[in-house]
Order: sequence, then C-alpha cells, then structure tokens
Amino acid sequence: MRAVVCQELGGLDGLTLGELPRPKAGAGEVLIEVTAAGLNFADLLMIKDEYQEKPDLPFAPGLEIAGRIVRLGDGVSGFSEGQRVMATVSHGGFAEYAVARGDEVVALPDGVDDVTAAGFAIAYGTAYGALQWATRLGSGETLVVHGAAGGVGLATVECGRALGANVIGTARGAARLEVVRAHGADHVIDTSSEDVREKIKELTSGRGADVVFDPIGGDLFEASLRSIAWGGRLLVIGFAGGRVQQIPANILLVKNVSAIGFYWGSYRKHDPARVRAGFSTLLEWASEGRIKPHVSMTFELSRYREALEALEARKSTGKIVLTID
Repeated sequence: MRAVVCQELGGLDGLTLGELPRPKAGAGEVLIEVTAAGLNFADLLMIKDEYQEKPDLPFAPGLEIAGRIVRLGDGVSGFSEGQRVMATVSHGGFAEYAVARGDEVVALPDGVDDVTAAGFAIAYGTAYGALQWATRLGSGETLVVHGAAGGVGLATVECGRALGANVIGTARGAARLEVVRAHGADHVIDTSSEDVREKIKELTSGRGADVVFDPIGGDLFEASLRSIAWGGRLLVIGFAGGRVQQIPANILLVKNVSAIGFYWGSYRKHDPARVRAGFSTLLEWASEGRIKPHVSMTFELSRYREALEALEARKSTGKIVLTID
C-alpha cells in the first residue's frame, strides 16, 4: 500500500512516499481504508525522535484518521464493514490503510465529512479533556488560550465557549486573530505587538485569568503565571515555542495556583471509556453547531512534505489534512 514512510529519524528528509505492507486487523482491532488523515505537531516530533512514543523503523506517521471499515477483528462489535468512522492510532495514519483498536474507533454522523473528521479527534479531544477533566472549567470563568489560531487552539476556544467561559485568545497577527474571533473568542491579544501579561490584566479588570491553556510554553507561560487569578489553573499542553519553561514554585504557593500537565494521548491507554464519552459529547456539539471544526489546508498524500512544512512554519489556521484517494 502507498504510505508516507519514515526511513530514518531526524526530520522531513527521512520521509519518502513509498510502500509498506498492508496491515491486518488482529483481535480487538479494526482495519480502516483511510480517506483523510490529520496532521499534528506530534508528527514532527515523532519523525525527529522527540516524541513520547517511538515506533520501530520504518513506519508511517499520522495519529488521526477518517475512512471506512474494511474488516473487523475478533471481539469487535458495534460496527459494520463499510461504515464511516474516525479513529486515533499510535502511528500509521499517513497511508492507504491503517489499523486502530476497536475502542478508539468512533462512528461518524452524516453531518460530519471525512476531511473534517480527520482533524477532529486530537484537537477537540485535547481541548475537551483539558477543560472538563483537568481544570473543570466553570461557566463565567475567564479562559486564556495561547496559540489560539492553531488546530488545538481553535478547538479550545470553541469548547470554552460551549462550556460558558469568557474566552481570551492569543495569536500572532491580525489575520490569525480574526479567525480566533470568528470561532468565538470574546477578546484577542496579538502576541507579536502587545504585552500579554498587561493585556490579560486589563481585560480582566486586574483579576487575571482563571484558566490558561498553553501549548506554546516559554515566555508566554511566564506571562500567564504572572497574570493569573488567585486559585487559577495553568494547563501545560506542550512546548511548541521550543523552550520548556521552569516553573517557580514560590508563585504557585503565594497565589494558590495549580500547574497541571495534560497529555490527552495517555487517556487512550488508561481511560478509553472516558475518551469515547467525550467524543459523544463533542459530536453532539458539532451536530448542533456549537463547535465548527476549521480545516484551512488540504493536501493529497503525495504532497505530504508541503503539508508538514506548512505545519512546521505555522502557515495554517485550524487543521491541515492529507487526503488519500
């Protein structure tokens, strides 16, 4: 089968468009003919050998897919061959076929197309889990979302609004901020020209944010720590800015602040039932129009390098998706 193949670790130069053996569905697994696959920052980390999970070479990257069921492994029930589904996988999504665990496959409603579904699971799963499970974001609280124009950022803006929060989104440049506003942010901050710490204080009348969702890290995290409300919660989602911040415990102590690490992928292993329940809520929100997933770029599988370069250069808003004929 055709696939984007990682032959050696280190970056994009280790990838080729080649062939891998078509996988087989074992017990408890589902074989899916992939029609679309979402891109994630974790894909770039995986091919650089900087991600938590390290597949054996050669492998296909790709963590989330949409498509149609080809075969059900022993012990899998509740699905049928030919059914449209989305799924998360540990790797292997950038290929014509992929195998997913049965408990990580979700049936798609008619109102959600394959391209949208391919970029849905990780962004919205992370957003929903972080806000509901990790911080228990309350209606009327103030939520700051950093990197708000990206895939997971826009999903968090939308989920925050759906949960009744007042949402402040940060991003670089007027065009990206306009997208953030269009997806429900009450206020926006331009990180390329505004003082984030002072702007958060200004927008909250000096009180600060109740919850900060931070997939960037570095300087943005430090600005958030110094502009968070008493009893606030700081979500450590990732370090897309390239620097892993060191958290001064004295500030956590004085302001009764919680710094919470959140890796949604670990719930796939430790609590898949909670993940499925979250998707049930999210797909209901999508059908009701309360969330509107945004895919700004699509590329055919053969243009995988352009897609990953666009992701790496942060040229997109929302999600980037590969389509597979």
